[in-house]
Amino acid sequence: MRPINAYWYSQNPVAWLLLPISVIYCLLVFLRRALYKTGLLKSYKLPVPVIIVGNITVGGTGKTPLLIALTTLLQQQGCRPGIVSRGYGGTVTGERLVKESDDAHMIGDEPCLILKRTGCPLVVGRDRVAAAQLLLAKSDCNVILSDDGLQHYRMQRDVEIAIVDKNRQYGNGYCLPAGPLRETVSRLKQVDMVVSHCSDANSSVTPSHSPHFSLHFLDAINLKTDESRNIESFSVQPVHAVAGIGHPERFFKQLRKNGLEVIAHTFADHHEFTAADFVFDDDCPVLMTEKDAVKCQGLPAENLWYVPVDAGLSKGLQQQFLSSIDVLIPKEPA
Repeated sequence: MRPINAYWYSQNPVAWLLLPISVIYCLLVFLRRALYKTGLLKSYKLPVPVIIVGNITVGGTGKTPLLIALTTLLQQQGCRPGIVSRGYGGTVTGERLVKESDDAHMIGDEPCLILKRTGCPLVVGRDRVAAAQLLLAKSDCNVILSDDGLQHYRMQRDVEIAIVDKNRQYGNGYCLPAGPLRETVSRLKQVDMVVSHCSDANSSVTPSHSPHFSLHFLDAINLKTDESRNIESFSVQPVHAVAGIGHPERFFKQLRKNGLEVIAHTFADHHEFTAADFVFDDDCPVLMTEKDAVKCQGLPAENLWYVPVDAGLSKGLQQQFLSSIDVLIPKEPA
């Protein structure tokens, strides 16, 4: 049987069957947000600016690479960012200030990757308010970025950034469980920035002044030896491409664009990989995403490679983002 999210991107009988539940879901989401807006449910204002990087759809929009890029941009401006994350897939209960020695099985794959790429103080926890309070107590950050959390209304925010996949858009347009929407599309009218995630092909025809980004492959890195290789060098033979992310097909498609013959292996988002997942009946190299690789440290195979990505930010995105935080973060004396 196909997973339910396979029905989220078309009009089909399964989605229609689930529509009554989606209507109830939408009403509950609307009611919950209204209760926070009227103050009947309590929300909390933090003493530093809070930037939410999230989406209105379930997974696969490129949120983590964008958050990493925006964090780096803040660092370049002399800011001291800190990050809070749900830590989905990890075993931690409560809130935890992440250490370099923490592994992905404990704190989740996305926080592990974010810490590796940014070096910023990072706290994981289901309660984002409590996570942010711990972050402020344990670091000197002067701005907080929330990895996801657009719908976590207990934590007040100063800037809301919603990512939209330019190819997949909003799927069939229905809310969960009939479609991929966490909130209705009208929610995008209320955020501060709507950022498009474009493929390389789309980004070339997207105006530079619009807020958008695209992902670009870096050299592949061997999981065991740290050897690096240009992606195109893998085109001499087929490769096994393994992905346990929100939108695996994007990874496979980008590999094919680089001239590789791909044997695709799709796993659920946040899949816990074991050595058995990489046993194939040939000696072809195995390529995976960096997000998956943080969960595969210590596996014995020598032909496992991961492919890091960078988010290329449009001038419009950089300018709009920096303008939004310029009035929020006071300039410190040189």
